Amino acid sequence: MTPIRNTIVAAAAAAAVGGSAQAEPRTRIPDDQPVRSVVLVHGAFADGSGWRGVYDELTSRGYRVTIVQNPLTSFDDDVKATRRILARQEGRSILVGHSYGGSVITEAGVDPSVAGLVYVSALAPDVGESTGDQFADIPAPPEFVIEPGPDGFVNRERFKAGFAGDTSDADAAFLRDSQVPIAMAIFGTRLTQAAWRTKPSRAVVATQDRAIDPRLLRRQAERIGAEITEVEASHVPFLT
Repeated sequence: MTPIRNTIVAAAAAAAVGGSAQAEPRTRIPDDQPVRSVVLVHGAFADGSGWRGVYDELTSRGYRVTIVQNPLTSFDDDVKATRRILARQEGRSILVGHSYGGSVITEAGVDPSVAGLVYVSALAPDVGESTGDQFADIPAPPEFVIEPGPDGFVNRERFKAGFAGDTSDADAAFLRDSQVPIAMAIFGTRLTQAAWRTKPSRAVVATQDRAIDPRLLRRQAERIGAEITEVEASHVPFLT
C-alpha cells in the first residue's frame, strides 16, 4: 500500500476509534470496536471505482465498506443516494468524501448513524453556502479547466494536469475517458445542514492538488476544526 493511501486508510480508521490518525492501517480491528462501517463518497467528474484500493485495505482490517455511486444529476439526488447507503450499514459509520463529495457528506452527515467525517481533498461548505461559493476567494488552479456546457466535463487535454497529475498516463487517460457527466447546477445548490458542526472531522490535504488549491483545502479544514494530515499528492490521493 502506498504511503498516501496509507494516510487515508489511517484517517478513516482513526475516525472510527477516535484515536491517532497514525494508527497502523494493517491492524485488524477488535471484535468489540463499536464503529465498524465506512461509507466512501466520490466527487464530481468521477465515480466510485477509484476507491478500490482504500476499500481493499479497510475490508482487510475487518471494516464493512460501502461506496456511494452519486448520480450527479442534482445535489439533492447525491445526498439521497448517500443516505440510502447509510441506511444499509450495520451500526454507526464513518462518512468519507472526496472533492465535491465533501459537500455531500456535509449535508448527509447529520444522520444520527454517522459517527465522524473524513474530507479527502474535499470542500466543506456551511449552511447557506454552495460548493461553488467556496472558490470565491481562492479559485481553482489554472490547470483545472471545465468545458462549457450543461453537462460538466474536465477538458480532455488538461485532464491529467488538473485532475490526476501523479497518475500514470494510462491511468489518467482511463479517468479522463470514464468521466461521469454532471448537472452543473450541483455547484450552485446551497446546503441546509452542516454535519461538521456537530460531528468530529478529519481532513487529508493534497499539497499538489491542481483542481482545488491546497490553500483552500487548508482553509476549509481549519474552519471546520478538522484534524489535518497533509500528503504530497494530486487531487486523487485515494487512487495514487
